[in-house]
Amino acid sequence: MYNNSNLHLILGGARSGKSRLAQQRAEQWLQSNNAGGLSYLATATAGDEEMSSRIARHQGDRGQHWQTIEEPIALAEALDASPKSHCVLVDCLTLWLSNCIHEGVWAREREALMQRVDQRRNNSENNAAPWIFVSNEVGSGIVPLGQLSREFVDAAGWLHQALAERADSVTLAIAGLPLTVK
Repeated sequence: MYNNSNLHLILGGARSGKSRLAQQRAEQWLQSNNAGGLSYLATATAGDEEMSSRIARHQGDRGQHWQTIEEPIALAEALDASPKSHCVLVDCLTLWLSNCIHEGVWAREREALMQRVDQRRNNSENNAAPWIFVSNEVGSGIVPLGQLSREFVDAAGWLHQALAERADSVTLAIAGLPLTVK
């Protein structure tokens, strides 16, 4: 069920139902608000045929009332540019993290996102449409052997902690079921 919080973080493992849950919450916000719109901020890039199929499936799952914004790197800038009256669903933070690490801009882009989130909260944008962040919870498995994999898991963990601290609500999706964490 949708609540009136401004910043949501939805975590879960692969195929946990986190994207579907986020989409449902955004659509509930739109129904209860009777104003505004919905923006889907996609961080994925179609590097191969399998990923292209995943992206197409996700696009097909959303109705025509969704505006899609594709931004694999400059997430803070894309959030700033999104319509203020739209609930923005960011899917997914771990793909964004991977893109940023690959491009060597992780520290800069993480700082930009945290500054934008803090600015939004500090400026009391309480009437602003919510932002919903979706991310893969990768810290529940074994510690990876390779340096890059460990850096990724560490960065994802620190990102999730920073956003969870700032979020009005945090949900863990498990087997398609939401577990309220905060």
